[in-house]
Amino acid sequence: MQTGDAELDRGAIDPARTAAVVLVGGQGSRLRPLTLSTPKPMLPTAGVPFLAHLLSRIAAAGIRRVVLGTAYRAEVFEGFLGDGSALGLDLTCRPEPEPLGTGGGIRHAADALAPGFDEVVVFNGDILSGVDVRAVIGEHRAAGADATLHLVRVPDPTAFGCVPTDATGRVTAFLEKTLTPPTDQVNAGCYVFRREVIDTIPTGRPVSVERETFPGLLAGGARLQGHVESSYWLDLGTPASFVRGSADLVQGAAPTAALPGPVGTALLLPGAKVAPSASLTDGTTLGADVQVGEGSRVSGSVVMDGARIGDGAVVERSVIGPGATIGDETVVGDAVVGDGAAIGASCELLAGVRIWPGLVIPDGGLRFSGGA
Repeated sequence: MQTGDAELDRGAIDPARTAAVVLVGGQGSRLRPLTLSTPKPMLPTAGVPFLAHLLSRIAAAGIRRVVLGTAYRAEVFEGFLGDGSALGLDLTCRPEPEPLGTGGGIRHAADALAPGFDEVVVFNGDILSGVDVRAVIGEHRAAGADATLHLVRVPDPTAFGCVPTDATGRVTAFLEKTLTPPTDQVNAGCYVFRREVIDTIPTGRPVSVERETFPGLLAGGARLQGHVESSYWLDLGTPASFVRGSADLVQGAAPTAALPGPVGTALLLPGAKVAPSASLTDGTTLGADVQVGEGSRVSGSVVMDGARIGDGAVVERSVIGPGATIGDETVVGDAVVGDGAAIGASCELLAGVRIWPGLVIPDGGLRFSGGA
């Protein structure tokens, strides 16, 4: 969608009336074992917790007041983010007393906002996106909408619920996954609400914004608008998408103002040491104090703080948890190695295998092929 000057003006943000809610309460079960100790939005992603990238985009748009709707391991967010002042934000964490779903979580978090905030932008805390926040707000205001959804076009919409719109951008339906979707437009997990609309969401019970709130508003004749973009968009809910998103951030394919170093083929945090004959490619991140041995190759992977990779190892499109060790000549491809796990020499970890924290695998103890 092309955005003209007039639309940009309509999307100008007044920090006194526009606030943000970020939903970060999920348990991240698809990313286990990484999320056994760390909430998904706080996983190190291109050198910093993923949430730092999202908050940097919110701050860059001109929003200052942000409420995090937390649940799982809420104390981790508060300990790292504080009041948000280091990020230029006025930040509050609002833990849910019980899991409230997406709609209930929005209502619970928004209750922490002062009455003057009559426009609320909602973000799912596990989406890496290049959404033009001001353009979404501009369309919301121009349409006089009750709620506006950021929509993206995807090559295979059968994996998502679809959101068709008419010629004016008005949402006409919310459709579950189907083998014959009528549109390639899908819900991208960013919304703009009039505050009064959020206040109608029921309290004290779980509510799904996708299955209850939006269909109910549509059935009641509310104006729901769709803002369609072809910007970068990725759900970081699986190990494969997590490592891809981190690599895209490192290489500059995904937008952020929080990358702790220059864009390039690899990102090294303080204390990381790489042997002269080793190679790092395809957006790899090495956390603090990581060591990579002679002749090893690390490609498109996330290697977290304190991990050790021996000599002649190959690590591709994988996550190596903090303090984990990878033995000499071991191959790790499309795999997850949990915190503190110890993988011996001459092993093969391939095809989505996940090693739980602290597990010890002896030399040659796990292979996916023959060989010595």
